[in-house]
Amino acid sequence: MSSKHDDALHEQALDSEQVFDGALLKVWRDRVRLPDGGESVREYIRHPGAVVVVAQLDDGSLLFERQFRYPLGRAFLELPAGKIDPGEDILACAKRELREETGYEAMHWRHVGVMHPCIGYSDERIEIFVAEGLRHVGHAWDEGEFLEILNLGVEAVESLIHAGEITDAKTMTAFYRALPFIRPQPER
Repeated sequence: MSSKHDDALHEQALDSEQVFDGALLKVWRDRVRLPDGGESVREYIRHPGAVVVVAQLDDGSLLFERQFRYPLGRAFLELPAGKIDPGEDILACAKRELREETGYEAMHWRHVGVMHPCIGYSDERIEIFVAEGLRHVGHAWDEGEFLEILNLGVEAVESLIHAGEITDAKTMTAFYRALPFIRPQPER
């Protein structure tokens, strides 16, 4: 792979302006030089990044959350996840999010990769972790955060994905990325 600046497909920013400055999202509009010398406009979201945690209990089941997502007007099944705070280490963020959202701490952590969920309009990255050796210590939900916590077996998760009942991209990607590292157990 070549570096981005000697890539024949590279687009060079000519100017950039922030058009929205929200609490979470920052929207930018750039004028760019295209590979053929022409110009175009690119609008995109700058995002601080996030983590997602595939947390496996001793019985082999995985911790899931059911959470209402306002933009789509319904609750979704998801793995625990959250935004990286400015200057926060990604592992520290993963530990914080797992504890806050599910009430669990983990003894063993493994970083298994990164995903870019919206490459057409966002620079967001989501760091994927596997957590094992879980111990329940009690959740610490943020104000205004409402979750249901579920334990789902590995085979059940895969069935729910294929049935279209789990559709969250970060959850599906993290699950399959983590699959070689989690120990599938027979369903009970």
